Amino acid sequence: MSRLPECQTLLLELHGGVLHITLNRPESRNAMSLQMVAELRATLAAVADDRAVRALVLSGAGGHFCAGGDIKDMANARGQGADAYRDLNRAFGALLEEAQHAPQVLICLLQGAVMGGGFGLACVSDIAIAEHKAQFGLPETSLGLIPAQIAPFVVQRIGLTETRRLALTAARFDGHQARRLGLVHFVEEDPQALAERLDEVLQHVLCCAPEANALTKQLLLASAGQPSSELLDEAAQWFSEAVTGAEGIEGTLAFVQKRKPVWAT
Repeated sequence: MSRLPECQTLLLELHGGVLHITLNRPESRNAMSLQMVAELRATLAAVADDRAVRALVLSGAGGHFCAGGDIKDMANARGQGADAYRDLNRAFGALLEEAQHAPQVLICLLQGAVMGGGFGLACVSDIAIAEHKAQFGLPETSLGLIPAQIAPFVVQRIGLTETRRLALTAARFDGHQARRLGLVHFVEEDPQALAERLDEVLQHVLCCAPEANALTKQLLLASAGQPSSELLDEAAQWFSEAVTGAEGIEGTLAFVQKRKPVWAT
């Protein structure tokens, strides 16, 4: 049996071959801090070779999945220069790659805010279940930033045409719209229905042989083509340039000050 890492930003519960991973920073709507990224990557690595772990269920505490990247981390990186922004951004891309290729079936339970990085995590899930009033979006351009690590996975999930519309307008939409886009597979009306749907999905997953599932997932991903590490490296550099540029500085400052940035007034 795998030895799970000690985590401060995650709650881990393993039973019946299912590892429940709860993003646990409810005070920030589970914003994705660098520590949370590291702990998620460590958790995925810990179970990667363990076929006794059949499924991973990723959810968020406090009624939200994930509100995106942690602006405080970006503020801390500001004093360390552009390379710190690039490395911070690229670490999240590495998480998305590793989650995408996890040999277990990855199921995301999506409630409340599913923004930015949370949106990206939904896009690398094998099965996504959303509450109808969940709020999805790619808000980066409204902050003067770019969805650097997320965009290739969103394009792969819902196609280029819809990704262009969503990324270039920072539009928000609910679970029903997410279902129509092909981002999620099931939409439920309340938390109880969400839990019941998860139980049903897990029953089906546990009927499948774990090694056969792992190899089938590998085959399907290879068949569809993958976002490349080279593109994600380049995107991290673009992110660093965006966040240290005039728009990125104004956009993140406006977010912290709870006002509209100059281009939106």
